[in-house]
Amino acid sequence: MSHARSASGHDLTPPSLAEKTALAADLTEEERRVILKQGTEPPFCGGLLENKEVGVYLCRLCGLPLFHSTAKFESGSGWPSFTQPLDPAHVRELSDHSHGMVRREIRCARCDGHLGHVFDDGPPPYGQRHCLNSTSLTFKPD
Repeated sequence: MSHARSASGHDLTPPSLAEKTALAADLTEEERRVILKQGTEPPFCGGLLENKEVGVYLCRLCGLPLFHSTAKFESGSGWPSFTQPLDPAHVRELSDHSHGMVRREIRCARCDGHLGHVFDDGPPPYGQRHCLNSTSLTFKPD
């Protein structure tokens, strides 16, 4: 079987059901609620909101690199926000019609874990705000 690879060289092959179950076994109940059931953590409480270290934010479930710290900015929204993904192929968008509004949900392109939402009110030059749940991420310093 051939493996799908992103332009940055990362394997995007989805985990099998057994592999995803094994990965999810390490999640806390809150991480399961957010990542697997499209939940949202309360604003201003996520552990990575105030992180100023240089490094890469990875998918909490499968470890795919998602955002570099150089793309992080203070949005005032209460969630870690980024102008752009590390590799556009690592994040996929879905239309989200929950809570009486239309938003663009973002998920990990490899494991389908819920990350947050993307909005068109970010700073130049990209104009996007990828608003992430800290619960959906892990951080690897450079």
